[in-house]
Amino acid sequence: MPLTTTGELITGAAAAHTAVAAFNVITLEHVEAVIEGAESVDAPVVVQVSENAVKFRGGDLLPLARAATAVAERATVPVALHLDHIQSDDLLRRAPDAGFSSVMYDASRLPYAENLGATRAAVEWAHAQGLWIEAELGQVGGKNGVPPLDAHAPGAHTDPDEARAFVADSGVDALAVAIGSAHAMTTRTAALDHALLKRLTAALDVPLVLHGSSGVPDDELRTAVAGGISKVNIGTALNIALTGAIREYLAAHAEVVDPRTYLTVGRAAMAETVGRLIGVLRGECDARH
Repeated sequence: MPLTTTGELITGAAAAHTAVAAFNVITLEHVEAVIEGAESVDAPVVVQVSENAVKFRGGDLLPLARAATAVAERATVPVALHLDHIQSDDLLRRAPDAGFSSVMYDASRLPYAENLGATRAAVEWAHAQGLWIEAELGQVGGKNGVPPLDAHAPGAHTDPDEARAFVADSGVDALAVAIGSAHAMTTRTAALDHALLKRLTAALDVPLVLHGSSGVPDDELRTAVAGGISKVNIGTALNIALTGAIREYLAAHAEVVDPRTYLTVGRAAMAETVGRLIGVLRGECDARH
């Protein structure tokens, strides 16, 4: 089916008090696995390409974007393409022509006033192009010379009052909030601040996003969705599944040199992970884990 838009999926999920899973992809096998996994549980999904993934491909956005579009258009479930954690204004401006309906614009490294100014400018440009914009707010610095704290730094939490002002002044369509998760976690030990999430949900009128979800246990994810999270970003969990499956396969088949054999195994492992995690976000329990 034709690509859908991230905004349509997320605003629909927010209205229904559910969440859409958004998976970061690096290779064509990632893309195929994400869509296969979503189809296996008949769920919409967001395919995300990060600025780091673009850098991995020499700064060229189109090869992976075109491949993702081709796979998504053959899907039996709604699929949207999202450009994730973008700091480059040049990359932001390449998003519409590459098929992306949304961008996560990340100026959170900047002092608050500069973050707000850069984000507002990005929103104004993006909305004129029909793009849906997500931003991120961790712990705002600036007082007594203290710099802003990255949203995924230990101890970072999004202040509801600062978040309300930031959303109102920037015009963003969704906000990623810092409530205890962290990027690139390989253990599922993150404990979320659900009381803070409740305050953020009450303070904001835009959908809330959880980043760094690979390190969050299943029960914590279910509670976060019930508490108001509408988009859940997942990346490292796919890489753990891919690498683990390939490592195990090659250990048992040392003679293999054809990458198609072990990539098939790795892709299947990622697809299983996608389907299972979507089930978690739906509130389902999985006796296998």
